[in-house]
Amino acid sequence: MTKTIDYFFGIGSPWAFIGLEPFGALAAQYSAEIRPFIIPLVEENGAISSKNRPEARRAYWYKDLKRWAALRGKTLNFDDRAGLSDPTPAALLVLVAQLEGQDWFALTKALQEAFWVRAENIGDAAVRKAIADAAGLDGAALEKRVQQDDVQAIWKSNYEVAKTAGVFGFPTFRYEGELYWGQDSLPFLERHLKGEKLVA
Repeated sequence: MTKTIDYFFGIGSPWAFIGLEPFGALAAQYSAEIRPFIIPLVEENGAISSKNRPEARRAYWYKDLKRWAALRGKTLNFDDRAGLSDPTPAALLVLVAQLEGQDWFALTKALQEAFWVRAENIGDAAVRKAIADAAGLDGAALEKRVQQDDVQAIWKSNYEVAKTAGVFGFPTFRYEGELYWGQDSLPFLERHLKGEKLVA
């Protein structure tokens, strides 16, 4: 029977970015299908944007993120980010790629690299189109498709699925009803994929 992992994530999450490739490799290793749910933060379940956290927690978050990024072989750009706009339109572009049966994973990686490594303004449609084109997709067609009603409906539906599941942070993986929050929880997901008995 095919293993299926529900993947809850956002383009604007640096944690989702640095964990994307290791997660993809893990899913491939165990021949698991990834079922993506791209969503905004689920504040009803306790999600708090980093900008709204106390300074002490923000300072630790920043250091810990840099540690993990180095461990994952990623360099994050935190300079000159004030002018970057909301990455939600980029998330909708990924959702369209998924709906159209295109390589949403490659597009996610390309958009996150643009946002977190090169500090590109992926809130700008022209920037998104260029990124999608470079990733081998038709950026103009994807942008046009974003405007259709069913895209917004699925965006809202994804959010409700995540809220009901108890998701509150990015990335979150769900396998056989069990949630694993954070890219640092991938070792626990791997143990589950192996069939090992869960501790909790």
